[in-house]
This record gives sequence, C-alpha cells and structure tokens, in this order.
Amino acid sequence: MELVTQFSVFMVNKPGVLAQVTQQLAQAKINVLAMTVMDSSEHGVLRLVTADVERARVALRKLNLPTMETEVLMVEMPNRPGALADICMRFANAHINISYAYCTTGGAGGKARAVFKLADTRKGLKVLSKPEPKRREQNHRRLMLRR
Repeated sequence: MELVTQFSVFMVNKPGVLAQVTQQLAQAKINVLAMTVMDSSEHGVLRLVTADVERARVALRKLNLPTMETEVLMVEMPNRPGALADICMRFANAHINISYAYCTTGGAGGKARAVFKLADTRKGLKVLSKPEPKRREQNHRRLMLRR
C-alpha cells in the first residue's frame, strides 16, 4: 500500500478524446496501473495512476486538457471475494469516508489493486498499516472445527 498521485483529466465527451489521451501515454511509454472514466452529458473525467508520475505529467501537459493531481491511497490486495469488503470495513470502523474508489485485477501474483480517495488519506494509511483484524467468519470456522 502506498500514497500515490492520481491524475484527473477532464475531457470533452466526444469520440476519440480518450484514445488521444491513452495514445499520448503509450507513446511516452507510461504504464497505467489503474484507471476509471466517469462521464456526464458534457464531459468525462479520466482518473488514472501511472508507474511514472513525472513522465505522465509531462505527457499530459502536451494535450492541453484540464488536469488535476490528487493524492490517493493505492492498496494491493488478494484477488478473492471479500478482500475489498475487508478494506472498506476497516475504513468504516475508523470513521474514514471513502469519496470514491476503483479497482484493477490481474496484477502480479494474482493480486488486485484498489485506489481510494479518502477524506483523510494519511489516517487511512495508518489504519491499513496495522495488522488486519481476524474476520468473524474465520474465527467462527475455527470454533466449528474444534468441536
């Protein structure tokens, strides 16, 4: 898990704009680690995390599209049912609001990544740095096996 820079690129909602942005990143040999696109009738917002922030910043500037940078928390997690729920529950238990989140799958070693925009990113980092509490289901299963 790490604090990372997310780029939000504001795009006119018309054919070819997303292709232009992704082509620019491809030509600059910038690997996209996670991305999501949100649309409205007038514009779209591309949110992405890249492997090289400085090179991505330079590449995106060349497009002359409004771009914003935000600190987000990127968490690597097992690609299994309940992994995302566990993380969200830890934030909920610590009273940390999740403004938005998006995920990837198929990462190295079968891992997935989740990107979180939190009301308090530093507090979220501290919460996830502590050992994960035992899940109630796992404890229940162990009790059942002992009988």
